[in-house]
Amino acid sequence: MDHITFIVAMVIVTALAFDFTNGFHDTANAMATSIATGALRPKVAVAISGVLNLVGAFLSTEVAKTISGGIVDDSLVTPGMIFAGLVGAIMWNLMTWLLGLPSSSSHALFGGLIGAVWVGAGRSGVHFDTVVEKILIPAVASPLVAGLAALAATYLAYRLTSRSPQDTVSKGFRTGQIASASLVSLAHGTNDAQKTMGVITLALISCGALGHDAGPPVWVILTAGLSIALGTYIGGWRIIRTMGKGIVDIESPQGFAAESAATAVILTSANLGFALSTTQVCSGGILGAGVGRKLAEVRWGTAGRMALAWLVTLPAAAAVGAVAASAVVHGGNTGLVLIAVAAVVVAGVIVMLSRRNPVHADNVNNAPTTSVRPAAHAGASA
Repeated sequence: MDHITFIVAMVIVTALAFDFTNGFHDTANAMATSIATGALRPKVAVAISGVLNLVGAFLSTEVAKTISGGIVDDSLVTPGMIFAGLVGAIMWNLMTWLLGLPSSSSHALFGGLIGAVWVGAGRSGVHFDTVVEKILIPAVASPLVAGLAALAATYLAYRLTSRSPQDTVSKGFRTGQIASASLVSLAHGTNDAQKTMGVITLALISCGALGHDAGPPVWVILTAGLSIALGTYIGGWRIIRTMGKGIVDIESPQGFAAESAATAVILTSANLGFALSTTQVCSGGILGAGVGRKLAEVRWGTAGRMALAWLVTLPAAAAVGAVAASAVVHGGNTGLVLIAVAAVVVAGVIVMLSRRNPVHADNVNNAPTTSVRPAAHAGASA
């Protein structure tokens, strides 16, 4: 029982570490457009987003139940497999953050778990029908729906305000963005914090601390909410720059439309238990808002790199999760410790590389770049 307790404790710590990376990786989803248009100052934006992510964590647990008892067979899963899957997700989150790519933290988590459970328990350990129904289909549909909604909303916003003074229009929509961005943050907490809740609940089920099909206890909801809120407050400035300045030269009506469309899609899916990617939804909204005003404003090269990252996220995280699971399953606690040390070393290298070309609150609205070569100026990275 002692070694099980040690592994479960490692899983909980690692899950909260993933939740933290999810927070700073996905801050851009809610606040990139508001920061880009000047509706909110950068540090104010991440503070508001952090608080509302915490509040959102308490609104629903349907997505958590999908994770803990949907995509994998909880009767075959061990805490070691869950740990390995989390390592795969964290490594992918950190790598794409370094490159400033708004990839899906959710799909990184799903991929890591699928790869680890497949290696540890065999193909029967993964419910592929649920993966298709509640992950893959929403992954294709949700950004399209958000994009179309944002396109229509942007077109209408410009048509309805075409005769109004530009300054008045911009000021009005910037005020509206405060509300719409706040709603995205609330929705993000409702959707993404639940994924970590589901992972911790799955670990507790796998060691017998909770019964099968149990929901997350209150302490799990609270710690997951706090972790994602803290990560959000730290601010994933590299990805905020890409989403705010790298896809579209966004104006306040477009930002309001993109955020409103994303909120509607995320909250609806969360209540239905669909574990979709908020990154893909918000990116789809931004692309739709760009097309809704003027097609040429969309930087399709950046959009193409994002789409490629979306395609490879799940299999890449699954591959890392599978390798880690092999070490943990066959090496026991020794393998677990070795994988943990390797992950910490890789994370440290990524953080050091990020400091060679720092992005922070003071330069987040500068021209986007994904270079990790030394920059001419110094500053704190995030």
